[in-house]
Amino acid sequence: MILVELRKLVRRPRTWVAIALLDALPTLVAVLLAVTDLAPRPGTGPAFLSAVLSDGSLFPLAALGIVLPLFLPVAVAIVAGEAVAGEAQAGTLRYLLLRPVGRTHLLVAKLVSVVAFVVLTVLVVAATGYVTGALLLGDQPLATTTSVSGTALTQTELAQRTALAIGYVMFSMLGVAAVALFCSTLTDTPLTAALGALALLIASTLLLTLDAADALAPYLPTRYWLAFVDLFRDPILWRDLLRGVLQQGIYVVVFLGAAWANFTTKDITS
Repeated sequence: MILVELRKLVRRPRTWVAIALLDALPTLVAVLLAVTDLAPRPGTGPAFLSAVLSDGSLFPLAALGIVLPLFLPVAVAIVAGEAVAGEAQAGTLRYLLLRPVGRTHLLVAKLVSVVAFVVLTVLVVAATGYVTGALLLGDQPLATTTSVSGTALTQTELAQRTALAIGYVMFSMLGVAAVALFCSTLTDTPLTAALGALALLIASTLLLTLDAADALAPYLPTRYWLAFVDLFRDPILWRDLLRGVLQQGIYVVVFLGAAWANFTTKDITS
């Protein structure tokens, strides 16, 4: 069942259309930066974007910073929201469960497919960012690549921290996937499930801008998404990174548990 879901994911044109659209914005930004030679001032714009003109090897991180606040979670919410609700809407969910496939097994297969989409998308965005950064923005010697703190990073340090940043972004999106998958077990309409997850994320983003909601900030799902920037400080600041991992882990466990409890007990009529 898991292999069937993975094959469906890879063979669906919309999977690659979604990834292409996510790649389009960072690529456009790279082209504009290369043509105009104008980058945002330090401290403004998406993470690392102010530094990519002097070192294109940082553009994979800038690309993730561009898509992370909005476009990447939207894509993940749509795919995860469609996982169960899409089968119900198409009228195939009941027939899937008539086979010797338990509900838990089916839900796990859907989850693995969504996780695979997250991993594939983040890797493609990072790889495209690396290629466009090297081709359009140049690639100065890594010995002069600096951390956010201004100290030099070696090639090995940059590669290790970039890999950790990519892994952190992937894990951050698993919280979105868990919320959307839970919503997908509540409705027969994929759009409703995706909008349910996005409503939580939009509310979280808005509350983070309000001083009156400071007490809620540590618990909001979007609070630590951009903490991967701390991997490029010297020394690395682990506090927000660890809090982000713990927080997303809690969201994943709670919402996947709720999705399992609801899906394994609800009446399937479609």
